[in-house]
Order: sequence, then structure tokens, then C-alpha cells
Amino acid sequence: MNDSNSKQESGSFRNKIATVDEKGKRLWLFPHKPSGKLYKARTWATLAYLLVFFGLPFIKYDGHPVFLINILERRFILFGQIFWPQDFFIFALGMVVFIVFVALFTVVFGRVFCGWTCPQTIFMEMVFRKIEYLIEGDGPAQKRLAQAGWSTERALRRAAKLVAFWLVSFLIANTFLAYIIGVDELGKLVSEPLSKHLGTFISLVVFTSVFFFVYLWLREQVCTVICPYGRMQGVLLDRDSIIVAYDYKRGEKRGKFHKNEERTLGDCIDCAQCVKVCPTGIDIRNGTQLECVNCTACIDACNHMMEAVGLPTGLIRYASENNIAKKRKWVFTWRMKAYSVVMCILLGILVWLLTSRTDVGVTILRTPGQLYQEQANNQMSNLYNYKLLNKTFKAKELELKPENFEGSIKLVGETKLVVPQNGITAGSMFVFINDKEVKNRKTTLKIGVYEGGKKITTISTTFLGPFGGK
Repeated sequence: MNDSNSKQESGSFRNKIATVDEKGKRLWLFPHKPSGKLYKARTWATLAYLLVFFGLPFIKYDGHPVFLINILERRFILFGQIFWPQDFFIFALGMVVFIVFVALFTVVFGRVFCGWTCPQTIFMEMVFRKIEYLIEGDGPAQKRLAQAGWSTERALRRAAKLVAFWLVSFLIANTFLAYIIGVDELGKLVSEPLSKHLGTFISLVVFTSVFFFVYLWLREQVCTVICPYGRMQGVLLDRDSIIVAYDYKRGEKRGKFHKNEERTLGDCIDCAQCVKVCPTGIDIRNGTQLECVNCTACIDACNHMMEAVGLPTGLIRYASENNIAKKRKWVFTWRMKAYSVVMCILLGILVWLLTSRTDVGVTILRTPGQLYQEQANNQMSNLYNYKLLNKTFKAKELELKPENFEGSIKLVGETKLVVPQNGITAGSMFVFINDKEVKNRKTTLKIGVYEGGKKITTISTTFLGPFGGK
């Protein structure tokens, strides 16, 4: 029995991760460069991803970015719609929906997100790793270079790699900063004196340094040690979840391939190509492991070897444990159905909140400490404070009208109610009401908010009258 088989049967491979030795020292990985249909598909998906990532901050609608996460000013723009802290509950619900979606997606498709759309995997494997292959060669060449000691060649290649990594990290940091402050502010950092934007420049350097450190040194440790998603999958996955799986029913008992032999062993020829291309250093033949990010490099490598020796492909493939163990088709289980129902309900609520969200936030509160006043013509009045928040990029002229009472509304010190773009207007107003309508100590009033003769929302408040009513 070879060492790989003995590890699988004893389960000893689960006692440690592939990037740390018995003494706790970091083991550097030098994965071979992948190739194959899935790798090409991931390359095209990465190009689309990078196009969106680097291009989105520059896209504007009506003179404003379509996407902005300005944490400093607490202003967020999503697809051209501006959101303020008052809309935080929508973001909170959106986060709940996202978490449930992650759970559902993992239950059904495993860690496909990690291998195909996670920014860490995309930048590490499809950007920085390719730069590394270009400068230092394939995995074996990198390993030989690292073990050969310092030389002029190694120093030059190392310097070129560090410069390339720093420049790409700088580009990524600029893009992230553009998502936070906008491309216009980022442009000022480039065109204006550094002294005017020292804080922004320091932030840019910090961002760049973090990305540089992650992709030069941390690398796969982000996925195997830092990211909590790898540990979550142990709870979320079940035997019906789709994963990158080794068909041990077909592959075992594994053994070397010999030309023109009448093979009596399993289809696995024990070439270890699936291990050599793995960016986290695991042996997928040992089963599901938290280090596996479902990058599919092992699938391409195994299919290539199967084609080379004339055996059927798919020894390593997307499948569930039950697909392989019971040789049955994929089943949409009750657990998946339950997650789907919850997901649809939350999505429905989120869509309703987004579509019912008004462009103007209105708050009308009775002024504290003020009693009612008796007025002429059998009327009473209360003093109120109002605050209007314009959530759009255009100034709005609004009007407040009584909805469920006979009376009038008079602004204090203003003739028109104008709210500037992305701004707030606050002030005071009197509400006059016929005293015959005041039958209780507190009377509920509804005030309509109109723009151009069209009602956009209705606000409820209370009117304070005498004890026992009039």
C-alpha cells in the first residue's frame, strides 16, 4: 500500500493542513500551471469579472456614479439609487438575504463561489499566479529557483515579481478607493498637490500594502486559515451537495499505469497530477476537505491524464457524495427546498422595500414642551418640527397638505418647502385644526407630502388638545 492510500484509510491527512509541517513551519507551495476546458472557462469568467470590477467605478448615470460605498460620508449609491443611514434597515435585510443565499448555494453547489467568483481566488490564481508563471516559470521551475540559492537570475526575477505585484496591488487599491470616494475625488488625488489629500494618499498606501502582503505572502493561507467560509462548509454541506469529488468507486484500488497492460486495478493511475496542480496542496482523493476551494484544477489535470492513457474522463468531477457512493442522480432534497422557500420570501420582502422606498424621507414631530393654542375662527394650533431628507440628485419643491382633518399648515419663516439635492431641510410649522375635531387629548393627524401635485407619501403625527377634548 502506498503512502497516499495509507493516509486516506487512516484519516491522518485531516490532522494537519498541507501548508504547515509537523513543527508548525510554513510549507511553501509551488503548484503546476493548470490547463484544460474548465481553466479556460475560469479565465473567460475572470476577464468578465475584472472588466466589471475595474470599470464599474467609472460608469456614471446623470452625472453621478452608479455604484458608490462612501462609508466616510455615510452615503451609498447602488445602481444609480442613493441610500442614506435612514435606509440602513434595507442593507441589514440585504445582508440577511446574502447570508441565507450563501447557505443555500453552499448546500446545493458546495464551494463553487470560492473557485469561480471569490475575489481572493480570482486575483490570487487568475491574476497574481499568472504573473508569477510568466516571470518565474511553472511550479517546478519556481521550486528549483527557490532551492538553488540566491543568484543574479533569481534576484532579477524576484525584483521583477515584486514590482509587478506592487503595481497590480496599487491598481486594485485605487479601484477600491474609487468605490469609496468616487473617481472624481480619486482624480483630484492625482492632479492636485499631495498636501491637500495626505489622508487619502495614506489610505491608498495602506490598501496597496495590504493587497501586496496578501498575494505575495499570505496567499492560500487566506482560504485555509483566515476565511470563515471554509469552516462554515463543514456545517452546511451534506451528502447531496455538489462538490469537486474523486470517484473512489471507479478509481480504487489505484496503481501505476503500464502500456499494453490488461488493467485489473481501478482507473486512478496514481500520477498525483491532481495534487501537483492544487493551489492549497491537498489530495482530492482523500475526500472533502476544508482547504478545497473547488477551483477545478484537479479536474482538468485528471481528465488530461485519463485521455493520455485511454481511460474515460470524469474520475474527478463535480458530483455529490451520494452520486458516487450510491451511483444515483442528483436529488433536490427537502433541506434545499426549505432554504429556497426562505430565500424567496426574503427576496420578496427586499424587493418590496426597494420598490416602495420613497425619494424623500419625512419626519414631523410635535415640538416638545409646547401646549396647544386657541386661535380665532374656532381653531386650535400645535407647533411642529419637520425634517425633510432628499434622497435624489435633484432639488425638490414639496408641499404639505392635511389629509384627514379640516385645517391648514403654515410654515414658520418660509414660503416654500425646497429640499436641495442630497440634502436636508429642517424647520418649524403650525398645524391649524377646527376645534370641533379635537375630541380627545391626543388626535391622530395624517399629513400628505406632495410634489408637483402628486402625493409621494403620508406622515402620521399627533395633535395635542385640552384634557377631555373640546
